[in-house]
Amino acid sequence: MNAVERGRISVVIPVFNEEANLPVLVPRLLAVLRGLARPFEAIFVDDGSRDRSLELLRAYVEEFPRELRVVELSRNFGQHPAILAGFAITTGDVIVTLDADLQNPPEEVPRLIALVDQGFDVVGGVRQARRDPFFRRAASWLVNRVTMSITGMRMSDYGCMLRAYSREIVDLINRCEEYSTFIPALAQTFSRRPAEVRVQHAERAAGASKYSLYRLIRLNFDLMTGFSVVPLQLFTLFGFLTASGGLLFGIYLLVRRFVLLRASEAEGVFTLFALAFVVMGVLMAGLGIVGEYIGRIYQEVRGRPRYLVRHVYGDAGSIVRLDDSRSDSNVQC
Repeated sequence: MNAVERGRISVVIPVFNEEANLPVLVPRLLAVLRGLARPFEAIFVDDGSRDRSLELLRAYVEEFPRELRVVELSRNFGQHPAILAGFAITTGDVIVTLDADLQNPPEEVPRLIALVDQGFDVVGGVRQARRDPFFRRAASWLVNRVTMSITGMRMSDYGCMLRAYSREIVDLINRCEEYSTFIPALAQTFSRRPAEVRVQHAERAAGASKYSLYRLIRLNFDLMTGFSVVPLQLFTLFGFLTASGGLLFGIYLLVRRFVLLRASEAEGVFTLFALAFVVMGVLMAGLGIVGEYIGRIYQEVRGRPRYLVRHVYGDAGSIVRLDDSRSDSNVQC
């Protein structure tokens, strides 16, 4: 099978304040893609960087106009909207996503492409020997376990963005209109033949991670509320159990007072206080879960764009666009 028959490769890289890593990433990535001996494009999406990232990317486009394209977003929208902006202009038959921080080496890309060529439509990277700080590894482990339990999806590493998708999967993702989504999980719901491969993981050479503990928690809530109603069901079940426990406790107190003729001990007041605090805590947590779902509905009904593209630089020239990826498709996601 020749290179043309195997199809074009598109690599989408979201960029946010990565000026220190780009001079290393771009030459390494181009060397890898050229070594595949098949048509390719590398699409960098500048997600509102405040450093010199966009300036460097524009210079690289001028140097490699047939191989690189740069999408400039109007502001910072987040990693996943940035990837969606890149998906919207890809032309490849195999689409790979890669972070710009060099923690997942670009030299691993051919391994994922080879699996897509074999017929797998979604190929996820699984980071081995992770070089992240302990709290990041612990938080990632917790997110992976909780998400798998709630959504029922079997993905070993939700946080690894080194992934490859077939053209069909990316087209389905592009037709979805939901405001907030998590691309690996969304692709998994469309996949008929997924696969995973262990990939190398390196320490961040420069810059700082864009995912704080708060953003990791937010990510977990997005995953739970975006792909499952299990949190609501669990809260409903726990509410019934709590109500049943309170009813049984009330019956016990009545029997103790009027059948056994024993006066209530003063110390029991503190037990009731403890139970009251537990119930109030459960109610507050439940309201928070319901609020998450209502918030997602609110974001959807407003109909605001997921991202705004200011310019696209590359072989098509500089194109001024202020649009989003919403379409009139009937696909429901």
